[in-house]
Amino acid sequence: MTKTLKGIAASDGIAVAPAYLLVEPDLSFNKTSIDDVEAEVSRYEKAVADSTSEVENIRDIAKKSLGEEESQVFDAHLMILNDPEFTGAIGEQIKNSKINAEAALDETAKNFISIFEGMTDNPYMQERAADVRDVSKRIMAHLLGKKLPNPASIDHEVVVVAHDLTPSDTAQLNKKYVKGFVTDIGGRTAHSAIMARSLELPAVVGTDSVTKDVQDGQNMIVDGLDGDVIIEPSEDQVREYKEKGEAFLKQKAEWQKLKDEPSVTADGKKFIIAANIGTPNDMPGVHENGAEAIGLYRTEFLYMDSSDFPTEDAQFDAYKSVIEGMNGKQTIIRTMDIGGDKHLDYWDLPEEMNPFLGVRAIRLSLQNEEIFRTQLRALLRASAYGPLGIMFPMIGTLGELRKAKSILNDEKAKLIDKGVKVGDDLQVGMMIEVPAAAVLADQFAKEVDFFSIGTNDLIQYTLAADRGNDSLSYLYQPYNPSVLRLIKHTIDGAHENGIWVGMCGEAAGDSTMFPILLSMGLDEYSMSATSILRIRSLMKKLNTEDLKELANQACFVSETAEDNEKLVNDLIEKLTK
Repeated sequence: MTKTLKGIAASDGIAVAPAYLLVEPDLSFNKTSIDDVEAEVSRYEKAVADSTSEVENIRDIAKKSLGEEESQVFDAHLMILNDPEFTGAIGEQIKNSKINAEAALDETAKNFISIFEGMTDNPYMQERAADVRDVSKRIMAHLLGKKLPNPASIDHEVVVVAHDLTPSDTAQLNKKYVKGFVTDIGGRTAHSAIMARSLELPAVVGTDSVTKDVQDGQNMIVDGLDGDVIIEPSEDQVREYKEKGEAFLKQKAEWQKLKDEPSVTADGKKFIIAANIGTPNDMPGVHENGAEAIGLYRTEFLYMDSSDFPTEDAQFDAYKSVIEGMNGKQTIIRTMDIGGDKHLDYWDLPEEMNPFLGVRAIRLSLQNEEIFRTQLRALLRASAYGPLGIMFPMIGTLGELRKAKSILNDEKAKLIDKGVKVGDDLQVGMMIEVPAAAVLADQFAKEVDFFSIGTNDLIQYTLAADRGNDSLSYLYQPYNPSVLRLIKHTIDGAHENGIWVGMCGEAAGDSTMFPILLSMGLDEYSMSATSILRIRSLMKKLNTEDLKELANQACFVSETAEDNEKLVNDLIEKLTK
């Protein structure tokens, strides 16, 4: 029976494919005594054999679709499955204690995990605890007759359905097979939504109940343009949405003609439209969409996609490849923004009551100087290969900025003393995402070469609303006059002190926000690569003379976000008649 769900349109496009539920099954069990020990051991050995076969298959698929490096984790899992000290110990536990295989597996696995986690002087062995946990979960699933989801095993066209997707989950989705995704929770600024736009995957988030409403394999339509999800659609609906998808692709083809054109307004004013990226793998999208710079390279994915802190050389290689790939256009790289909703399995950070207001981003870097210095050295070395901007996130005070700059300058001096080349075309900037920094923009502007406004966090902190809380999604208000006043104050403070200012938050690629930002004189607009040509097309239709009064009206006359949405829509309708 057909069912329609409403969510938040997070990434443009239409997808029609069967559902693939990326949902953990219930693996709870009861401990029982057994009489037929041999039969129980045989049942256990079959579960191990089935797990081994499954992991081999997943590894082979991952090798082809994701590459050699991503598939190596499955080699580690196979080693554990073939290790008689682990699997044999479980068989012995069944025989000696006469308990069911589930209980023997659980008890033995907990012992091994505890031993590995206790090896604090050997990080490599500590990491094996996670492998044992994963392997044990797989064997348990086979014993209980349950199916474990794994994005790397997908080998046919699907729509991924999940409660939520972590950034690393999203990064593993193979575009060849994954045609879109839908989640129960999340908003347009969730990292999974941002990654979906980078991957050009249609996505709808925040449906509340999709994981309960759809069954594995049921056909689905994902409308990433309007936020609709249709389960078990009729043939007419499939036909209608396929036509809608084709019309969108035609529109994209029209925008594509602007790929090599400059970003200019109707009256000839030139601005920069840049791309946000998460990894060097995003570079094809940067070029395909005609980005004039990279306005934000989120380095945290280097840390999140690694099983340990990335080395200086590994970071240098990643930064260098992106800088060189831009062929002389500027790359802005943000230093590590870990904390809040971004965690590392190998970094045991303390639990915090309010992690978004806690030790995250630059605060974490300044409290862990050696990790910070390693990253800065890699960035400074990479700066020799093209124009680079190093950007500090979540700066709230002049003291934080000055300390970060001091550490950067110290590392720069040490490298130069050693004869290591550092780029001449190096700029140092900061993000404006803490309201305190926006209020003092004129003071901060004297200390840096540029600002980049991070609207996702600026909105969250200005309106005191956790951006990951679905019930507060109505408070994600980029057009709110309070937010707009802070943005205008930042731009004015930057320009008065002779520095340029960009925006790398999601609002930079918002069609309603864009005319307001243009009216304020924002210099650079950095967004998901897939939004670039749409915004360039809009820019070409707008004359800055017609927008002269828009910023002041939006900031000081309008009373609500809704007022501003209507203000812009009415103006655009009038100008494009």
